[in-house]
Amino acid sequence: MTPAVGALVQAFLADELPVQRGLRPASVKAYRDGLRLFLVFVARDLSCRLTQIACDAFTLDRVLRFLQDLETTRHNHRRTRNHRLTILRAFFEFLARRCPEYLAVAQQVAAIAVKRTPPPETFFLEREEVERLLRQLPAHGRHALRDRALLLLLYNTGARVQEIADLRIEHLDLGAPPRVRLHGKGDKWRVCPLWPQTVEAITRLLREASSTPARALFTSNGTRALTRFGLYKIVRRHTDPLRVQRAAPVGRHVGPHVFRHTAAVHLLEAGVDVNVIRGWLGHVSLETTNRYAEINTRMKEAALRLCEPPTTDSDSRRRTPVWRDDEALLTWLASL
Repeated sequence: MTPAVGALVQAFLADELPVQRGLRPASVKAYRDGLRLFLVFVARDLSCRLTQIACDAFTLDRVLRFLQDLETTRHNHRRTRNHRLTILRAFFEFLARRCPEYLAVAQQVAAIAVKRTPPPETFFLEREEVERLLRQLPAHGRHALRDRALLLLLYNTGARVQEIADLRIEHLDLGAPPRVRLHGKGDKWRVCPLWPQTVEAITRLLREASSTPARALFTSNGTRALTRFGLYKIVRRHTDPLRVQRAAPVGRHVGPHVFRHTAAVHLLEAGVDVNVIRGWLGHVSLETTNRYAEINTRMKEAALRLCEPPTTDSDSRRRTPVWRDDEALLTWLASL
């Protein structure tokens, strides 16, 4: 007997994703929202209630029309459409394991092609901008120490905002060598070293109030842990003046994830091996880390200087390379 759709959806969201696959709560919510859109589409297509949907309503044709509806009716980006497809693939694979008679449909859904999309723009801060931001942070105030420690830790570790929200005092080791344990995607832990200035800021923060090992490091009133949305608001409040100085495009705000990109680019510029950066950021695939090398124009210019032919002038002074005076070449380099 085929289980009810409601029981299958509950098992998928409550057991398959968080327990079997180890997805974090934020990822489970994204899967939940995508699956809810699909179920609403199916119910509307059948002119029935959600509780009346049967498993035989999950056909390849409906999946294809749902994906088309995302782009034409909801005007979703192709990247969003591809993410919804990933959710449906996971659900149909789970459905096939529970109900083998739907294996053929699951195979058809798995064969749906992902649409090509341009890589998302990677926005990061220059070193001078980070230094200016830290200099402009308030030195006094109720949350001055907390906010400084937060920004330093984001830049130091390149942590995801959810990893910072989940961070507890017991995850810190401020002895020699100082480090922090971060709980990342896929239920995986990783260790990141800490700079002396980060350790100093965190130590001063912990001195301000009594704390227990299980308490969140960043709180709103001394006891309540800040959520990822609360952390985003703090970062945005302190970085909005920097955004104005940078003359960033309308709508471009500096959020916590920008510090993740910034840490990766600056580590790469410092000559850190890309495999070390991959472990530092908690990337599963090295391809994810390699994209930072593609956006770093300064490193491309440095490589070009290394290939510069020696001068034939009689004097020992090196001439200014021709490429530095070539406006078209410089524009081309900046566009890479």
